[in-house]
Amino acid sequence: MRHILIAISIVCLCIGCKHKDVNKVTNAVKGTEAVVELANTSVEKGDWIHLFDGSSTDGWRAFRGETLPPQWKIVDGALTFDTEKRVESEKQGGKDIVYGAEQFDNFELYLEWKLPEGGNSGVFYHINEDFWISDVSPEYQLLDDLKWEEINGAKLEEWQKTGADYAMHIADNSKKIVKPAGEWNTTRIIFTPDHAEHWLNGNKILEFDPWSKDWEKRKKSGKWKDHPEYGTFKKGYIGLQDHDSPLWFKNIKIRKL
Repeated sequence: MRHILIAISIVCLCIGCKHKDVNKVTNAVKGTEAVVELANTSVEKGDWIHLFDGSSTDGWRAFRGETLPPQWKIVDGALTFDTEKRVESEKQGGKDIVYGAEQFDNFELYLEWKLPEGGNSGVFYHINEDFWISDVSPEYQLLDDLKWEEINGAKLEEWQKTGADYAMHIADNSKKIVKPAGEWNTTRIIFTPDHAEHWLNGNKILEFDPWSKDWEKRKKSGKWKDHPEYGTFKKGYIGLQDHDSPLWFKNIKIRKL
């Protein structure tokens, strides 16, 4: 019996060390492709909820709608938006979608995405359908930073570029790696009432404290000064933005914090 107990103790100790070693290695290689692979290995063991796993659009529907717009469909395991399926009477944009099966307050959200040249989209959270989605919901901006200005002939502000907390906080360009159009990027959003973080391709590119004095100052002096409800909802749906360009998303998952 004594030998059995010793063996069990050794196994438990090894398992604990293994998890600690994974964390150490992740920290050591932060900013590389390896961090994404290690993160995927470890998070799958947690309480992650798959919002999109490549095989089903269950739970997804149009903003303020009951079904998924026909422009959104699964192609080769990715949730895509097809601009060619618009009818002439439709205005550009306006086909935003939400994961309507559950609302989330504090969370870590992970997803992979890619855009075409000049592409534009975003990830919304804390969506409240009593208000227009872009007027009240914080947004992690997705954009083809490398080609958007050239293709559209307009100058971008830093708060409009990939990884920004749209119109509120800008990404640290010294840490930001944006892949060319057509290549997959990885995004993480971590949100709690005390602290929020945006990650892009394995790097933390910005952080802020929600509802702090600094947050309130930015809101009242910028784009949202005439939108008092912006960012006030502490729970809501997760959403993906249609900004009139083809889109591709995969491996969308979330865990509650």
